[in-house]
Amino acid sequence: MSSERREELARRLAAVRERIAGACVAAGRDPASVGMLAVTKTVPASDVATLLDLGLTAFGENRVQEAGAKVDAVAALRPDAAPRWHFVGSLQRNKARSVVRWADRVESVDSTRLADALDAAARRERETGGRTDRLPILLQYSVDGDPQRGGVPREGLFRLAEHVASCAGLQLAGLMAVAPLGADPNAAFADVAAAAAELRERFPQATVLSAGMSSDLEAAIRHGSGLVRVGTALVGERPLTSR
Repeated sequence: MSSERREELARRLAAVRERIAGACVAAGRDPASVGMLAVTKTVPASDVATLLDLGLTAFGENRVQEAGAKVDAVAALRPDAAPRWHFVGSLQRNKARSVVRWADRVESVDSTRLADALDAAARRERETGGRTDRLPILLQYSVDGDPQRGGVPREGLFRLAEHVASCAGLQLAGLMAVAPLGADPNAAFADVAAAAAELRERFPQATVLSAGMSSDLEAAIRHGSGLVRVGTALVGERPLTSR
């Protein structure tokens, strides 16, 4: 990696950390209460290795084939590091087993059929020694109910939570949401926060709220997000590619 790219990543990371800290102060929250998930889709393993060197530990991928190869490449580049890999995109059921082999958490479960596929794959991995624990799951909540964007609407959220909680291979960890394009982020994240609070009331183990991205992390933090997913602000603009 060039020294220029390393300096760029360090500069971008410092700027994002400053934004998160400022948002926490404005919201009366401890900056330590908000984590950062570096969304590294389409960027090379060398960037991930550098971000590990700079202190990040959690990385989000949303393309199964790219992610599997990148996990192996990063392990070769930084064999002593222990990155945590999150799957954050839409997932086809027939690719569940591939994801379970490397994912520390799946953040995009929006149907019982996907939950069942992940459950079966996770139990199989535990039986063969590939995993030692249940696979943590975040439910993907849909603010506007648009089926084209993925996510489960409020009326189906708690049925899905009950189903995931009953799966022996899965651990219901919390909620993930994205503000709809063009929506007021404050209104969107207020709705997300209400859904997350109700989920925690019914399922106390579901403590994680992952919401907010490069463009709207301040609003998400204002409404209680404990994990922001940062891609563009951290690694720069990336080309659009098909999944």
